[in-house]
Amino acid sequence: MDLSIALVLFVALTPHLLVKAGKCPRLCICDSATLMVTCAGKNLTEVPPTVDEITVKLDLRNNNMKVLSKGSFVHTPYLTHLNLQSCKIQKVQEGAFRNLGRLVSLNLAYNKIDILYQESFDGLSSLKELNLDHNRIEEIQPGAFTQLSNLNMLALTHNQLVYIPNMAFQGLQKIKWMRLSHNSLNNLAPEAFTGLFTLNRLSLDHNELQFFPTHTMSRLPEVTRLDMSHNPMIYLGEEAVSMAKLTHLYLDHMSLQDLSDQALSKAPLVSHLDLGNNQLRYLEPLSGPKQLVSLNLTGNPINCNCFLRPLRQWAQKRGVKLSGSCAGPGHLADEPLQKMTALNLRCRRGEMLQEETEEEEKPSPQSPLKPEKKVQCPANCDCDAEGQHGTCEGRGHTKVPKGFPNTTQLLDLRNNHFHYLPVNSFKAAINVISLHLELCKIHEIEGSAFSGMKKLLYLYLSENDLTSLDPGAFKGATALTYLHLEGNRLMQFPGTALAQVPHLFVLHLERNTISKLEPSGLLSSAVPNLRELYLSNNTITAVAKNALSSEHLAILYIDLNQLKEVPTQGLSEATHLEELNLSHNSIKRIGPNAFKMVSKSLRRLKMDETGIEKMSSDALAGLGPGLRALSLRGNPLEMLPDLRPLTGLELVDLQDIPFLCDCSQLPLYRWLGSVSFEVAATCRNPLEHKGQKVKEVPLFKSCPELKSPPASKPKVVSPKPSKKKKAKARSPKGPTTKSFMAKSKVKQSKTLSKTPKTL
Repeated sequence: MDLSIALVLFVALTPHLLVKAGKCPRLCICDSATLMVTCAGKNLTEVPPTVDEITVKLDLRNNNMKVLSKGSFVHTPYLTHLNLQSCKIQKVQEGAFRNLGRLVSLNLAYNKIDILYQESFDGLSSLKELNLDHNRIEEIQPGAFTQLSNLNMLALTHNQLVYIPNMAFQGLQKIKWMRLSHNSLNNLAPEAFTGLFTLNRLSLDHNELQFFPTHTMSRLPEVTRLDMSHNPMIYLGEEAVSMAKLTHLYLDHMSLQDLSDQALSKAPLVSHLDLGNNQLRYLEPLSGPKQLVSLNLTGNPINCNCFLRPLRQWAQKRGVKLSGSCAGPGHLADEPLQKMTALNLRCRRGEMLQEETEEEEKPSPQSPLKPEKKVQCPANCDCDAEGQHGTCEGRGHTKVPKGFPNTTQLLDLRNNHFHYLPVNSFKAAINVISLHLELCKIHEIEGSAFSGMKKLLYLYLSENDLTSLDPGAFKGATALTYLHLEGNRLMQFPGTALAQVPHLFVLHLERNTISKLEPSGLLSSAVPNLRELYLSNNTITAVAKNALSSEHLAILYIDLNQLKEVPTQGLSEATHLEELNLSHNSIKRIGPNAFKMVSKSLRRLKMDETGIEKMSSDALAGLGPGLRALSLRGNPLEMLPDLRPLTGLELVDLQDIPFLCDCSQLPLYRWLGSVSFEVAATCRNPLEHKGQKVKEVPLFKSCPELKSPPASKPKVVSPKPSKKKKAKARSPKGPTTKSFMAKSKVKQSKTLSKTPKTL
């Protein structure tokens, strides 16, 4: 009886399924076997209404949708995977995803979304992965994630978040990993992460947090990995890290000058602590972590004298591996910390580091035992004596207010109408560490305007009207480390003004009108310690030789400019460059040895949507095993140079490259099969392979080895042809000839076995 019923149902349903499976929107590619529909790069302005109802995976990348309206996916209730990356989406209306109760993966990266509304993700009750990287999100409304009770991973990197309010992530009952890297976060509400009882990994690196958010982090009982690197913190006080299950803590590339020995006293399980590339001269033994096995101090100016002896003895007794080397004294420079002994760590007669430290830490003249009294504060401003914070944000001031408490360390004056900063504008702000002057319509800064601000480390002058800088504009602020000048109208690199701040570490010059980098603005003379330089979205057409001369420059963003070629000569003196971003320029061709000048140091290279049509077979020559990440997304390339010598690659982005999938692509096919991580590379031509992954094209399995040229081709077998004729015989599409294939085969046996490390 059961069998007969099943047969009746099958007969009844089969015609319906066959009709459904036959539907496929115009311009799209439909795979009935996998129930996948691909409509990538078709300039669609809305979701195709004729997508088959039984579709499980829908790829709508690189279209022009702008708005996702209510009910956009009402006809596709069985979707499990939806890709809306790079669709220029500005707004997701309430109920846009309401019919997608089976969806587990949603990719909204590389769009223009600025606000996450309360009902944006309604209906996504099964969603496990949500990617919102590279948008313009600056606000998360309360309740935006309340429907995502099954979400495991939330990615919000490379957005414009400044503040996380209380209960912002309410509803994420199963979240495991949250990525908030590369935003502008400078404040987290105490209850920002409340309710995230399952979160075990949090990434907050590359933000603007100046203090460790102790109260906020204490609400995360299950977090084991926390990345706070690349935040401008200078000090970690007692019990700063109060996280009972934390095992891995990353505090590298910050500005830490001191760390209390009790900073981790409430983080007993920390086993790996990264303090690399800070400004620590020495460190006391840490109380609290009983299971610490690794302490990274690489890149700190560690003074290997008697005051380091307690740390070394403590590490030796506990079995803690110390990474890093001595910066001084001279006879111990570059010696590994791990090899230091008590005999090495000695002080010269008269060396009084301890007394100097005590002098720096003398209490304020105001005794804490005195009766509490009203805090002085300028009119129409707010001052927090305990938090050492003063703010007059958006109060309509036309002159810099005077009279802040002399203990103020963070001064927020953004969104006022100063227009002009005269000399000694901040004469009394002697203890201010961070000064915010964004959106103040400033068009001129007089010389010595910041005079007296000897402790100023962070200065924000973004979104003003500066066209040039007085040579003495920053005179007196000699400790300045982080300077934000993005969103002004500067026409030249302000080298002369920067000569007043020799300790500058990070410089932001995005969204100005700089057209050329001249040798007159030499980094080595103006800012010799500069490590990160951001020049995105200017009008730069050329980089003169020696313009980027620097022994310390490690990160250079020169994307969204007007370069016509790789600035090979301009990079010739940037001998320690680790990361280079050339995306969104107009570089159509990359010749041989384009990156040879920085090949020994370069680790990350990004050239997305740069218009590259051809790359020389030697374009990446010299990069070898040092390169870790390579991104060529969205270039009109049909062929790539041989990637096999790049044995250190961990991340490769080849999405939206129109690969020509014929036997000339055999080296790429073999390389894709040899690496241990996923690389998105699909065919554009020939048409029968359009949209298919390169490594899945069966054609390559039948490609000949091309050991010798076939005898039927007279041009190849003609006796002793000249070198010029050989050159003419090569394909205009790059290294696709048989002679190249024969040469690459020799190298293949050496490189195929060297697969890159897994991410």
